[in-house]
Amino acid sequence: MDNLFELNKVAKRFVKGKETITIFDQLDLHIAKGDFVAIMGPSGSGKTTLLNLLGGVDQPTEGEILFDGDPIERLSENQLAKWRANNVGYIFQFYNLMPMLNAARNVELPLMLTNLSSAERKQSVSTALELVGLADRAKHMPSELSGGQQQRVAIARAVVSDPKLLLCDEPTGDLDRSTADEILKMLQLLNREFGKTIIMVTHDPSAAKYANRTLHLDKGEFVDKEAAL
Repeated sequence: MDNLFELNKVAKRFVKGKETITIFDQLDLHIAKGDFVAIMGPSGSGKTTLLNLLGGVDQPTEGEILFDGDPIERLSENQLAKWRANNVGYIFQFYNLMPMLNAARNVELPLMLTNLSSAERKQSVSTALELVGLADRAKHMPSELSGGQQQRVAIARAVVSDPKLLLCDEPTGDLDRSTADEILKMLQLLNREFGKTIIMVTHDPSAAKYANRTLHLDKGEFVDKEAAL
């Protein structure tokens, strides 16, 4: 199976005063197209930093990050913004919905960066909301939706531009077990039926079970390095 991501000898360091803090050093990771990977580890292990590197939000100090065979660590900020808009959907723990916009307008936001017409954007939004079972809540404000419904809106927003990759940062961390399972089953559907590559950071072993494989980070290294390749 072809790799969507290849991280080769990636290092990430931050300078704080006179101190250099190393998050990663010589990190290798391969993620195949269509994979669903859960990344677990204690606080401070580098999970969020890794997600930021994969999403092009942050760049490595050293090393190579290939996406579909192309290096993204060399892209400019403008090029990265365009790359993210075309390839990446984000799902966050606290939904990150705009409270003054209804569900449909929240889902439409990523499409405002595209050349789609208003009619085309409306059709895409309708399709995405139908996919997550919220077609009848399009005009509802976030405050009128439950936590699970807000996360469904967030998922619709993440997939409305049909990205190859979904990055999920603790997507069920603010939900009860039953609602969390519903969201995780939806992610499984997006992976299995629509071929989305999903990378999910989670503290929850029950959530990780929905992924195809689980990688454990500790102090900036994968506990089982062979599993990451």
